[in-house]
Amino acid sequence: MKKREFDVSGKTQREINSFLRKSLSEGIAEVDLKNVNGQRYIAAGLRGKIKINLDGVGGNDLGVFMDGPEIEVIGNGQDCIGNTMNDGKILIRGDCGDILGYGLRGGKIYIQGNAGYRAGIHIKAYKSFLPVIIVGGKASDYCGEYLAGGIIMVLGLNLNEDESPVGKFLGTGMHGGTIYVRGNVEKWKLGKEVGLQEWDKKDNEIFFVYLKEYCKDFNLDYNRIAGDKFSKYIALSNRPYGKLYAY
Repeated sequence: MKKREFDVSGKTQREINSFLRKSLSEGIAEVDLKNVNGQRYIAAGLRGKIKINLDGVGGNDLGVFMDGPEIEVIGNGQDCIGNTMNDGKILIRGDCGDILGYGLRGGKIYIQGNAGYRAGIHIKAYKSFLPVIIVGGKASDYCGEYLAGGIIMVLGLNLNEDESPVGKFLGTGMHGGTIYVRGNVEKWKLGKEVGLQEWDKKDNEIFFVYLKEYCKDFNLDYNRIAGDKFSKYIALSNRPYGKLYAY
């Protein structure tokens, strides 16, 4: 397997992306980006199959418009990770900032730690693609805001027993897709457009498949996590604001 390494200390986003595009065009299967320090737009619009190992802090809009590559961040990520991504996979071995996966249309984003505000805002299934976001720790307020399709899973790992895996206003404006959360979310924390739904066989086929992949990626004990109780939340209407904006 062909592999390259690039020390990006002091390099601009343009220089980093030029290196990535050239590596992809030359058939390089894997690259290591060393000493990343918050440079934005890494792998923006990159299309094809390549593994990007990012050592450091991934800046805003990491993987924006990406279509196919896989990014693994050995560190934390900033805001808007996976913005409007079509396909591919992003692993963050740490925490991430706000608006995770904004407008995500396909692919997977797996966060080992916590996510900031508005994780999964506006994500939606696109054609045959199914966008999936899994947060291992806690997701702050407005998780799943305006969710139109796809899957969000908040596992609540390594939290105190009295600590909720999600903040307030879960699923506000939600009109499609599914949110899975460890335990039961207190009703006052739910957006008025979302409600608790009974678990069924289809959920087993979806939830545990992605959970197993997530646990494998982060070397976690799948059996222990799968034995926890999870709740399922869906939209109460596919047009929650229809009366406000239409006659």
